[in-house]
Amino acid sequence: MSPSPSSSSSTSARRRLLISAGVAVAAVTLGIVSWQATAPEDRPARTSSSAAPAPKGSDVHAELAKLARRESGDKLAAGRADAPVVLIEYSDFKCGYCGKFARDTEPALVKKYVEDGTLRIEWRNFPIFGADSEAAAKAAWAAGRQDRFAQFHAAAYADGAKEKGFGQARLLELAREAGVPDLDRFRQDMAGEAAAAALQRDQEEGYRIGVTSTPSFLVNGRPIAGAQPLDAFAAAIAQANAQARPQGAGQADGQAAR
Repeated sequence: MSPSPSSSSSTSARRRLLISAGVAVAAVTLGIVSWQATAPEDRPARTSSSAAPAPKGSDVHAELAKLARRESGDKLAAGRADAPVVLIEYSDFKCGYCGKFARDTEPALVKKYVEDGTLRIEWRNFPIFGADSEAAAKAAWAAGRQDRFAQFHAAAYADGAKEKGFGQARLLELAREAGVPDLDRFRQDMAGEAAAAALQRDQEEGYRIGVTSTPSFLVNGRPIAGAQPLDAFAAAIAQANAQARPQGAGQADGQAAR
């Protein structure tokens, strides 16, 4: 016997409530760990006598590290799939601080760490500024289908680009700037179900772990909030790389160098 409309509605409501509760717990967890990960060393962590103890940072980081997809065919990623360090970036093309990171910090990370095989960067579309943000996210994904994601990313984050908006005509202009070869295919991909599904996948992942602002990052599971200076990322990558290397690798390297 099929459930009545009222029972189906009740079940759906309970499911939504459980999902919301799970997201809230994840948000608190990531928020605490993110704040502690990016706070100055001489700044004490905020505590409350009535608050439940936060999970240990290493335990949370291990779970968040599992979000690295390491898919060899990922069009929205740069670097080797087996790189010891994976930086996951949750960003919005209308976010000014995301643009600052893209222009001022990311190129240095690519040059220093991606090119030597240490780092892999995996992009997650996380639009939070409305319809234009979502359209730009789908357009970036569509450009990636033709191996032009990096070029579209650079064009969309160029200084002053977001002020021009991300209407359909502007997205086509950005695709031309990025050198997307087949603009008809670009239009179709941008409007297709696959683009919407890819965007939903990224968004649900971000919401599930409590991402509430952009840019937000994970470096082998360690949260970094905001467009931090290059030194903050360099330190996190160095630490993650050291932890990812097998024990004794450093000694072996040192002996080999003698």
